[in-house]
Amino acid sequence: MTEDSAKIVADYLLDQTEHEMAATCRVLSAVPADATYKPSEKCMSGMELATHIAASEVFFLNGVTNGKFEWTPPDFKTPADALAYYEKNVPGLIAGLRALPAGNLTRILNMGPMSMSGLDFLTLNLKHSVHHRGQLSVYLRPMGSKVPNIYGPSGDAEKQATA
Repeated sequence: MTEDSAKIVADYLLDQTEHEMAATCRVLSAVPADATYKPSEKCMSGMELATHIAASEVFFLNGVTNGKFEWTPPDFKTPADALAYYEKNVPGLIAGLRALPAGNLTRILNMGPMSMSGLDFLTLNLKHSVHHRGQLSVYLRPMGSKVPNIYGPSGDAEKQATA
Protein backbone atom coordinates (compact mmCIF):
# COMPACT_ATOMS: atom_id res chain seq x y z
CA MET A 1 0.00 0.00 0.00
CA THR A 2 1.30 3.44 -0.83
CA GLU A 3 1.70 6.06 1.87
CA ASP A 4 -1.00 8.19 0.24
CA SER A 5 -3.43 5.28 0.27
CA ALA A 6 -2.53 4.47 3.87
CA LYS A 7 -3.31 8.05 4.89
CA ILE A 8 -6.75 7.86 3.24
CA VAL A 9 -7.54 4.55 4.97
CA ALA A 10 -6.21 5.84 8.31
CA ASP A 11 -8.41 8.93 8.07
CA TYR A 12 -11.40 6.66 7.46
CA LEU A 13 -10.50 4.38 10.40
CA LEU A 14 -9.96 7.34 12.69
CA ASP A 15 -13.33 8.78 11.64
CA GLN A 16 -14.89 5.43 12.53
CA THR A 17 -13.01 5.27 15.83
CA GLU A 18 -14.20 8.77 16.68
CA HIS A 19 -17.76 7.82 15.77
CA GLU A 20 -17.62 4.69 17.96
CA MET A 21 -16.32 6.73 20.91
CA ALA A 22 -19.76 8.11 21.70
CA ALA A 23 -21.31 4.64 21.98
CA THR A 24 -18.34 3.39 23.99
CA CYS A 25 -18.74 6.30 26.42
CA ARG A 26 -22.47 5.55 26.76
CA VAL A 27 -21.75 1.89 27.56
CA LEU A 28 -18.92 2.70 29.99
CA SER A 29 -21.10 5.27 31.74
CA ALA A 30 -23.87 2.67 32.18
CA VAL A 31 -21.61 0.31 34.14
CA PRO A 32 -22.66 0.43 37.80
CA ALA A 33 -20.12 1.20 40.51
CA ASP A 34 -20.29 -2.38 41.84
CA ALA A 35 -19.36 -4.09 38.58
CA THR A 36 -18.23 -7.43 39.97
CA TYR A 37 -20.62 -9.45 37.78
CA LYS A 38 -19.18 -11.93 35.32
CA PRO A 39 -21.16 -14.59 33.44
CA SER A 40 -18.65 -17.37 34.22
CA GLU A 41 -15.32 -17.90 35.92
CA LYS A 42 -13.59 -17.72 32.53
CA CYS A 43 -14.93 -14.22 31.86
CA MET A 44 -13.73 -10.82 32.99
CA SER A 45 -15.91 -8.96 35.48
CA GLY A 46 -17.73 -5.84 34.36
CA MET A 47 -15.05 -3.71 36.01
CA GLU A 48 -12.24 -5.68 34.37
CA LEU A 49 -13.95 -5.37 31.00
CA ALA A 50 -14.49 -1.60 31.40
CA THR A 51 -10.80 -1.28 32.30
CA HIS A 52 -9.78 -3.45 29.35
CA ILE A 53 -11.76 -1.37 26.87
CA ALA A 54 -10.46 2.00 28.06
CA ALA A 55 -6.86 0.92 28.57
CA SER A 56 -6.57 -1.13 25.38
CA GLU A 57 -7.76 1.63 23.11
CA VAL A 58 -5.20 4.01 24.61
CA PHE A 59 -2.57 1.25 24.33
CA PHE A 60 -3.23 0.63 20.62
CA LEU A 61 -3.44 4.30 19.65
CA ASN A 62 -0.30 5.14 21.65
CA GLY A 63 1.54 2.21 20.08
CA VAL A 64 0.82 3.34 16.54
CA THR A 65 1.66 6.93 17.42
CA ASN A 66 4.95 6.06 19.11
CA GLY A 67 5.96 3.15 16.88
CA LYS A 68 6.16 0.76 19.83
CA PHE A 69 3.75 -0.82 22.25
CA GLU A 70 4.32 -0.33 25.97
CA TRP A 71 1.81 -1.61 28.49
CA THR A 72 1.32 0.15 31.79
CA PRO A 73 -1.88 -1.23 33.29
CA PRO A 74 -4.00 1.48 34.89
CA ASP A 75 -5.42 0.90 38.35
CA PHE A 76 -9.00 2.10 38.06
CA LYS A 77 -11.10 1.85 41.20
CA THR A 78 -14.47 2.43 39.51
CA PRO A 79 -16.02 2.27 36.04
CA ALA A 80 -16.22 6.07 36.22
CA ASP A 81 -12.40 6.11 36.44
CA ALA A 82 -12.17 4.03 33.26
CA LEU A 83 -14.59 6.36 31.48
CA ALA A 84 -12.71 9.48 32.61
CA TYR A 85 -9.39 8.00 31.41
CA TYR A 86 -10.94 7.06 28.07
CA GLU A 87 -12.52 10.49 27.56
CA LYS A 88 -9.31 12.27 28.57
CA ASN A 89 -6.91 10.29 26.37
CA VAL A 90 -8.58 8.94 23.23
CA PRO A 91 -9.56 12.24 21.53
CA GLY A 92 -6.01 13.61 21.76
CA LEU A 93 -4.53 10.36 20.49
CA ILE A 94 -6.86 10.42 17.49
CA ALA A 95 -5.86 14.01 16.75
CA GLY A 96 -2.20 13.07 17.00
CA LEU A 97 -2.66 10.12 14.66
CA ARG A 98 -4.34 12.37 12.09
CA ALA A 99 -1.16 14.49 12.08
CA LEU A 100 1.19 11.51 11.88
CA PRO A 101 3.32 11.29 8.72
CA ALA A 102 1.93 8.70 6.30
CA GLY A 103 5.14 6.67 6.46
CA ASN A 104 4.45 5.95 10.13
CA LEU A 105 1.22 4.23 9.14
CA THR A 106 2.88 1.81 6.73
CA ARG A 107 5.85 0.87 8.92
CA ILE A 108 5.81 -2.57 10.51
CA LEU A 109 5.28 -2.59 14.25
CA ASN A 110 5.68 -5.43 16.70
CA MET A 111 3.35 -6.26 19.55
CA GLY A 112 4.44 -9.50 21.15
CA PRO A 113 4.31 -12.17 18.44
CA MET A 114 2.26 -9.93 16.11
CA SER A 115 3.95 -7.90 13.38
CA MET A 116 1.91 -5.67 11.10
CA SER A 117 1.63 -2.13 9.86
CA GLY A 118 0.43 0.74 11.99
CA LEU A 119 -2.62 0.89 9.76
CA ASP A 120 -3.41 -2.75 10.52
CA PHE A 121 -3.12 -2.00 14.23
CA LEU A 122 -5.61 0.87 13.81
CA THR A 123 -7.97 -1.63 12.21
CA LEU A 124 -7.40 -4.13 15.02
CA ASN A 125 -8.04 -1.40 17.60
CA LEU A 126 -11.43 -0.60 16.10
CA LYS A 127 -12.47 -4.26 15.94
CA HIS A 128 -11.16 -4.96 19.44
CA SER A 129 -12.97 -2.01 20.98
CA VAL A 130 -16.31 -2.77 19.32
CA HIS A 131 -16.03 -6.47 20.22
CA HIS A 132 -15.44 -5.86 23.92
CA ARG A 133 -17.99 -3.06 24.08
CA GLY A 134 -20.53 -5.59 22.82
CA GLN A 135 -19.51 -7.98 25.58
CA LEU A 136 -19.86 -5.28 28.19
CA SER A 137 -23.26 -4.21 26.89
CA VAL A 138 -24.51 -7.77 27.51
CA TYR A 139 -23.35 -7.52 31.13
CA LEU A 140 -25.34 -4.35 31.83
CA ARG A 141 -28.79 -5.81 32.52
CA PRO A 142 -27.52 -8.61 34.79
CA MET A 143 -25.64 -5.90 36.71
CA GLY A 144 -28.91 -4.00 37.18
CA SER A 145 -28.22 -1.29 34.62
CA LYS A 146 -29.91 -0.30 31.38
CA VAL A 147 -28.42 -0.79 27.93
CA PRO A 148 -27.88 2.58 26.26
CA ASN A 149 -28.35 3.32 22.59
CA ILE A 150 -25.45 1.95 20.58
CA TYR A 151 -26.43 1.92 16.89
CA GLY A 152 -30.00 2.95 17.54
CA PRO A 153 -32.44 2.65 20.42
CA SER A 154 -31.96 -0.29 22.75
CA GLY A 155 -34.87 -2.14 24.31
CA ASP A 156 -34.23 -0.16 27.47
CA ALA A 157 -34.12 3.17 25.64
CA GLU A 158 -37.39 2.39 23.86
CA LYS A 159 -39.07 1.58 27.19
CA GLN A 160 -37.75 4.82 28.66
CA ALA A 161 -39.01 6.82 25.67
CA THR A 162 -42.53 5.34 25.81
CA ALA A 163 -42.86 5.30 29.61
